[in-house]
Amino acid sequence: MNNIYPVYTLKNECHDCYKCIRECPVKAIKIQENSASVINEKCIACGHCVTVCPSSAKRVRNDIDKVKKLLFQNKKVYVSLAPSWIGVYNISKNKFISTLKHLGFEGVSETALGAQEVSIECANILNKNEDNSLYISSACPVIVEYIRLYRPEFTKNIVPIVSPALTHAGLLKRTYGDDISVVFIGPCIAKKKESDTHQNLIDAALTFEELNLWLKEESIEFNNIEENENSEFIPQSAYEGALYPIEGGMLDTIRKVGIDENKISLISLSSLNNFDKALKGLDENKIKGTIFIEALGCEGGCINGPCLSSEKGVITISNEILTTTQYRTLVPQKPEIVVKEDYSSNPIKKEKYNADEIENALKRIGKTSIEDELNCSGCGYTTCRDFANALISGNAEPSMCVSYMRKIATKKAAAMIRCMPAAVVMIDKNLNILEYNNAFLKMFCSDMYDVYSQEEDTLKGADIDRIISFGDILKSALNSNTDIHKEHYAIANKLYDISAFTIEEGEIAGAVITDVTKSETDREKIAKKAREVITKNIATVQEIACLLGEHMVETEILLDSIARDYENTPDGE
Repeated sequence: MNNIYPVYTLKNECHDCYKCIRECPVKAIKIQENSASVINEKCIACGHCVTVCPSSAKRVRNDIDKVKKLLFQNKKVYVSLAPSWIGVYNISKNKFISTLKHLGFEGVSETALGAQEVSIECANILNKNEDNSLYISSACPVIVEYIRLYRPEFTKNIVPIVSPALTHAGLLKRTYGDDISVVFIGPCIAKKKESDTHQNLIDAALTFEELNLWLKEESIEFNNIEENENSEFIPQSAYEGALYPIEGGMLDTIRKVGIDENKISLISLSSLNNFDKALKGLDENKIKGTIFIEALGCEGGCINGPCLSSEKGVITISNEILTTTQYRTLVPQKPEIVVKEDYSSNPIKKEKYNADEIENALKRIGKTSIEDELNCSGCGYTTCRDFANALISGNAEPSMCVSYMRKIATKKAAAMIRCMPAAVVMIDKNLNILEYNNAFLKMFCSDMYDVYSQEEDTLKGADIDRIISFGDILKSALNSNTDIHKEHYAIANKLYDISAFTIEEGEIAGAVITDVTKSETDREKIAKKAREVITKNIATVQEIACLLGEHMVETEILLDSIARDYENTPDGE
């Protein structure tokens, strides 16, 4: 068994958008270190997170190597092919079967054969029932897992037989021997989880996407495969069971078997949301007659599965299935095979936290009153209190709260601007002040500072030209979308360094202004002192040079005199 869960996250690709949490019907996602991962024990493998993830960080476990290993063992490996294949691939049945055999499969059989057996057994169960009862189909593993984990009170209502895929696998093993291997191929991710828990029937499950990837890796194209006219579905072709991937298809096959619809109500529900809504408020004691629910996890049925790998719409695929399905004039009243299953509940235990714990968790995200609880679902949870529960359980992080992080960011930015020694101002496209700091107020409203500083945001909305005389610089930055720098910009008796910049093109501009008057004055004083020192030093050097020059002349005269006297002295004297 592959130890990797059927759905997992590529951590480096996850961009902490929390869309998977928002979309997950059972909130089986946790956030750790800003990365979303699946909580395996809570997951029902519906695959919805895979389809909605904008960065493709949610992935489906690849079981191609597992299937290849089965083939390399020289075992006879048979394909259980989901009936929705006809709406995905635009090739003939013989061509498709030939291609799968080219990969090494011994034979290809239709999962719909198992569906037909399931329908016959369901019809028999419904016809034999004499009590007012509720039955829920076991055909969809997503629905079965959802009931077991999240609506355990309805576990007893699941029809006590396995899904069509598992039934079909049992049929193949009974026909070709228990030593064969069976690989399911279809649009469903949950079939991988079903395979993991029923290794005695299905050895592995591949999605249509995996099949396409495998063919690509092997450089196999359908058009290049020689079509074998003897390539047929084994042990025979399916009939009305091919309707199963369409919403209501199972009910149509049950009707073909024959039931009394005056006593038995057949209801079709697709999508987990619709199924959950249907169960709310349902009182079994008030049921009249028998109700059978065909429940499918995907909206519209299996033809809208998460790994269908087709650009065709639901209507197109439905039409192709309906127009190619063959119907039997006489449906057997007894199934050829029945694989029983007693479903047991495995309810997810919800941790219950007291009021103090919830309040403390809410304080961690800056929510100290009911008014603070926006319930915006930005974090992925329906309410702030649901999010607080996730925080306490360790499945969420405070940074997931959008409003809280926005407040933190705003406070940080405001604190930085407020404490900057330079003046900061921001304007909108109408040249009205949006933001400013205390330094700006002191620099350009010094005469009114005592009045303006008493009330926050006094200048907000004011025309920038009424406050400063260089509003045209900000206007130019706003309109040109470029940064503008002005050094030693003279205004009256002051000098300013001005850096104007665009924050949002054509909408918001800002400026950082520094008064450099004092520093320039100090610089001039230093330069003057330096010039005085340099002048004095030059004078001293010149004086030293003169003294050295005079001394050198006197020395030269003396030496010259001594030399002449020495030359005029006779030898020996």
